Amino acid sequence: MQGIQLGSVILGFIAFLFSLCVHEFAHAWTTERFGDDTGRYQGRITLDPRAHIDPIGSILFPLLGLIGGGFIFGWAKPVEVNPNRWKNKVLANIVVSAAGPISNLLLACGAALALKLLILSGGVGRSDVLGIFTGSGLTDPEALLGLAEPLLIFLRLMIIVNLLLAIFNMIPIPPLDGSHILSSLLSVTSVPLMEAYESLRPYGFFIIIIASLTGLLSLIYLPLMRMFFGLLLRFL
Repeated sequence: MQGIQLGSVILGFIAFLFSLCVHEFAHAWTTERFGDDTGRYQGRITLDPRAHIDPIGSILFPLLGLIGGGFIFGWAKPVEVNPNRWKNKVLANIVVSAAGPISNLLLACGAALALKLLILSGGVGRSDVLGIFTGSGLTDPEALLGLAEPLLIFLRLMIIVNLLLAIFNMIPIPPLDGSHILSSLLSVTSVPLMEAYESLRPYGFFIIIIASLTGLLSLIYLPLMRMFFGLLLRFL
């Protein structure tokens, strides 16, 4: 049991770190499409973890969450942008901000597609895949030369981690990606509201902590997670 738990922690950490790197890569790559090469200049258009990891946010916090079996929380070094180099500042801010969460949704869809292909190929049964999600385990532990269980666990974690990253980062609390999108939308609809909203930015981290401790965050992301999982089960 301890070996399985340790294996799950390792696989979960790999999934989380890779997903964070893709998230930041997407920001850096997208901002360059709008004329800002700051990310390339700083070496952020890469999947090399060394370019993105933050020792506390990318290693310590995720490991504590995985070991404790609770909410996986963490962050990477934010990609710096130079809005003055964007060709269309409002559109660029929205698209660049959304690029990270969208990349995570694509990774989750890719993992779900891999599970579907495994089922269609006969490598594993649909009941085995569903069993990984429900905790009932595999009917044939020796499937795929004994690699079925770690492979399915990794794909399940890729789905969970990336859905969490996508949903969490789209919450419009500074400095999350959703806050930049909302601020850009407000800038073209109501500048006073945008300015009032931006005044909250220095307190964003504390707002996130309070929202987490009071259960407000779970009220936001849990229904969305259930919705996505419902769609996933229909797809499989």
